[in-house]
Amino acid sequence: MSPVDDAAALTVAVLAGGRSSEHDVSLSSGAAIREGLLTGGHEVVSIEIGRDGRWRHEGEPVSVRPGEGLLGVQVAFPALHGPFGEDGTVQGLLETLDVAYVGAGVAAAALCMDKVLFKRLLSATIPAVPQVDYVGVRESRWRAERARVLSEIEELGLPVFVKPAHLGSSVGIVKVTEPAQVADALEQAFAHDELAIVEALAPGIEVECGVLGLPFAQRDAGAAQALASEPGEIVFDGEWYDYAAKYTPGGMDLVIPARISDTARARVRELAVETFALVGCDGLARVDFFVDGDSVLVNELNTMPGFTPTSVYAKLMSASGVSYPELLDRLCRLGIERREERRARRH
Repeated sequence: MSPVDDAAALTVAVLAGGRSSEHDVSLSSGAAIREGLLTGGHEVVSIEIGRDGRWRHEGEPVSVRPGEGLLGVQVAFPALHGPFGEDGTVQGLLETLDVAYVGAGVAAAALCMDKVLFKRLLSATIPAVPQVDYVGVRESRWRAERARVLSEIEELGLPVFVKPAHLGSSVGIVKVTEPAQVADALEQAFAHDELAIVEALAPGIEVECGVLGLPFAQRDAGAAQALASEPGEIVFDGEWYDYAAKYTPGGMDLVIPARISDTARARVRELAVETFALVGCDGLARVDFFVDGDSVLVNELNTMPGFTPTSVYAKLMSASGVSYPELLDRLCRLGIERREERRARRH
């Protein structure tokens, strides 16, 4: 496939739904992406992935063969959140089909979906990326070394947040304020995932920053591979930023620019791009932080942030001068460009 003219309309497969608990959120993201692409003059092929994992287009099953593409589209937009979609599985399938796609590749998607592995990577850099203190707990270890695990968690202090390690959208998260609640919170996390993460309460406010990849032609030697948005501050009424706050209209407010110091603002944008590059992301990401004065801690990185009307990523990019249709267009072309660049290499 030859490179696509930057002015040419594209044929894009939008994948939405999926097997994870974020199925409905994904459908909302997919619908918004579809409308944005149509507004931008592109042709859209909608593929809905059921909770049973089956792919359907216009109600009919989708059949694919390795190396033969996907319904004749030029690029796929996997608007999928959580396991079986945002974790490298669908990305691997699209690679096998030889279809260009938006967002992180197989390795980066899998890495960032695993909250414990992601944090371990940030800790291994020199210097280490500043982040929230945590303990990773595998269910088998919890069964075998309960007292030792509780001792490690105790060192974090209280309160802590107990989460399934491979889910997003605040699904399955429990805030623990008493030592006696830890065991039950872990059991609830293990109902979703064999790996849980326990995070210390971080001081300060929640700030999010969007990252958008740059075309290869704009990446000078030694320069950043992506640009960071204006940081936004998350404001909500509850104790913490839970599922209801994220997806209920009026459940949260996004203040752009975030009410933080110039030093913190620069550090947030620097760390957003640094973390994006460190984990090998492509196309887009949203990096979440806790900011306390000039202190900035990385919390997590989302490789496919929500694209619903209440989602943060598109609002951050819009406030930074990139409209919604332009954002979608750029992401699709970045996916095509990556596929062409990889094709030019010997494997």
